[in-house]
Amino acid sequence: MRTQPAGQTLRPVRHTDWKDLTFTLFNYIVLSLLVIITIYPFYYIFIYSISDPIEVQKGVYFWPAGFSLEAYQATVKLPGIMDAAIVSVSRTVLGTLITVFCCSFFAYLITKEEMPFRKIIYRFVLITMYFNAGFIPWYLTMKTYGLQNNFLLYIIPSAMSGFNIILIKTFIEQLPASLEESAKIDGAGYFRIYRSIIFPLSMPIIATIAVFSAVGQWNTWFDNFFLVENPKLQTLQLVLYNFLNQSSNLSNMTTDELTRGDVVRTLTPQSIRMTITMLVTLPIVLVYPMLQRYFVKGIMMGAVKG
Repeated sequence: MRTQPAGQTLRPVRHTDWKDLTFTLFNYIVLSLLVIITIYPFYYIFIYSISDPIEVQKGVYFWPAGFSLEAYQATVKLPGIMDAAIVSVSRTVLGTLITVFCCSFFAYLITKEEMPFRKIIYRFVLITMYFNAGFIPWYLTMKTYGLQNNFLLYIIPSAMSGFNIILIKTFIEQLPASLEESAKIDGAGYFRIYRSIIFPLSMPIIATIAVFSAVGQWNTWFDNFFLVENPKLQTLQLVLYNFLNQSSNLSNMTTDELTRGDVVRTLTPQSIRMTITMLVTLPIVLVYPMLQRYFVKGIMMGAVKG
């Protein structure tokens, strides 16, 4: 009989569990397919937009058909595109900052039991998530407030959001109350406590709200379409949307600009569409990874409790 050498411990023999192995392999395959299905449309748009306008008509699947930035050059030279880009960037930055401040400070105030009519006000916040007056009352309200052809149209209506307020309020209620009590003993007021304690500790949910607000501000063109006639106040999304609808004429319009000697490269409407889609999507794709580390933590900790 074999004996175990002194100083060595018996190690259990680990048998391969084929059921677990098969299940794990199946998960990897399914999740990999989901990743490919999610990423490939964006990748296809990208390689189509940088492909040669002539070669791409033969088909493109995994690699660009040639290489050309003519569609980007033509799109950037479109009339009013730079002014629209400045308006969109300004709207996104200012709108996000104001939304984050207003929602976070208001959410902090309604966590205070000494706030008058706190419960009633909070119920009104909840109601705004389920009921909407509709387009006509919204339009008349914006005109009554003088927001037609006004840059403040992009800032004021989005300053408060019921969904954002609820997330931040729930997050703040999870913070230790002793921190705020210590600050009150030292003579700090509500705004000083919010600025020095609540806001820094709430950075995960603040970053989450910032992502929501920035994406919404960057993609929105509905208010611009109905209430802004001044071309100097039009956003990039609306300008590109108009060009997208006129992509056939646009491709013919840019032919003369892209003439090189005896060679004329004609941009197709599809190339213009793909390029416009990339230009609108790319800024958010670049910004999101910077805030991603806060995003998951913030959305989980700020989730509404049942």
